[in-house]
Amino acid sequence: MEPIYHLALRRDWEGAPDEEYRAASLPTEGFIHCSRADQVARSANRFYARAEGLLVLTIDPVRLVSPLRHDPASNGELFPHIHGPLNRSAVVAVAEMTRGPDGLWTFRAP
Repeated sequence: MEPIYHLALRRDWEGAPDEEYRAASLPTEGFIHCSRADQVARSANRFYARAEGLLVLTIDPVRLVSPLRHDPASNGELFPHIHGPLNRSAVVAVAEMTRGPDGLWTFRAP
């Protein structure tokens, strides 16, 4: 199964390292937003255009404890969503997002 990716600010990811990760969207929307590899840069540039310290978490879906669903966005495109907290053991890599010469976030799957 292909990995999925979650964008997180460094302060949020590193804030409580001994606890399950709970993105701000979990209590308000009921899930943690994720992306496929081809969606990461687009999501980063749309929602984190001015952010600093942006990380991309590589998640192995097989290791998830919470349910994973692919839900449609408002434009009909399917995005992976984790419906519950993210167990840190499912995160197989953490990397800093980088910007290209044009200032936009770029991403290339490992």
